[in-house]
Amino acid sequence: MTADGDDPIISKYSRLALAALSGDDLSDCDRGAAGECSFGAVAYADRSQAPESAFRASLGCGNPLMVAGLRPGDTVLDLGSGGGLDVLLSARRVAPDGVAYGLDASADMLALARANADQTQVTNARFLHGRIESIPLPDNHVDVVISNCVINLSGDKPAVLAEAFRVLKPGGRLGISDVTADEGANPVQLARSEQDVGCLAGALTQPEYQRLLTAAGFSGVTITSTSRAADGLHSAIIQAIKPDRGLVRGRQAHERVSDSVPLLCMAPAGGEPRRQAIPGAGHREDRANHADPDGDVRDVE
Repeated sequence: MTADGDDPIISKYSRLALAALSGDDLSDCDRGAAGECSFGAVAYADRSQAPESAFRASLGCGNPLMVAGLRPGDTVLDLGSGGGLDVLLSARRVAPDGVAYGLDASADMLALARANADQTQVTNARFLHGRIESIPLPDNHVDVVISNCVINLSGDKPAVLAEAFRVLKPGGRLGISDVTADEGANPVQLARSEQDVGCLAGALTQPEYQRLLTAAGFSGVTITSTSRAADGLHSAIIQAIKPDRGLVRGRQAHERVSDSVPLLCMAPAGGEPRRQAIPGAGHREDRANHADPDGDVRDVE
């Protein structure tokens, strides 16, 4: 396994990537605890546009491309791109002049994505190594941000949404699938369900999601439940727009709300599940002005 630090979430997904590279089918949830697993590639009806290995490696909870509204010429960014499925599908939709970026914190997942890309004729997919809390792209760089069941894994969700806002062009679109927590769910049961389905950093409720998106500067926020994920949890599609002008930029909004963000459910290792405040990002490196969009990027040719 490639050294990605001591982050348990990155280590988990690196192990899954290595398993996929060995030919194993992947699952990100505990079927014994959560029953029938609704995660993976079940949301993709057409399996002709990417290699079967990419579908088998899918760990998502929906299909964000159904609501992303991708058009030829768009630049799209997939946060937590995993085995590359949504990047490869996006690259086909935005071709010939558009670009699809995939960002992942696991070098092993990037290796898996590149191996899947090698099986295609896609020439406009690019993969970046980095964290979704500090996206290595300039301000106002992409038309669309997508993500598939990854934001719930972040311990700093305000930073993720602020960064998504920052890299979007004015008028840009956010279309993501994620797991959300039911309001009023029993905290102990909810934390157990989050562990069962792999939400290792806790899931937001839909009102909490809406508040964080609005605080980041997004408008036109809609959140639609799509399926039950486990007791107290639902998969959902989240959509929003970056206004053309007039609202505070994402990182400034994140700094403003970091001391008063909503709470999320999580189960600390070795302890009782509890409600815990989402941490702020602290003094993160500002990547807006000096990031190289082609740094640690591989064009798939």
